[in-house]
Formats: sequence, C-alpha cells, structure tokens
Amino acid sequence: MGVDFSGSHRAMDSKQHKESYSAFVKLTIGTCVIVVVILVGMAVFLI
Repeated sequence: MGVDFSGSHRAMDSKQHKESYSAFVKLTIGTCVIVVVILVGMAVFLI
C-alpha cells in the first residue's frame, strides 16, 4: 500500500508520518487478533 505525498506541504515530515501510520496499522491488527483470541476462548470455555 502506498501513499502519494507529492502534493503535500513542504513542512510535512513524510518519513515520520509513514512510520506513525505503520505503527498504527500494526497496533490495530494486533488488537483485533487479541480480541478474536479472547472471543474464541470465551466460546470454548464459557459455552
């Protein structure tokens, strides 16, 4: 996945933005995985 920064403001730190976005995506995926594991565990052990 790519983002075109050619039209962005010259003061924008594109490298930092890309690193922050990448960290956000990894955190979101990790959180979703944890929630799915918890829900599967609840389905197995509570039902």
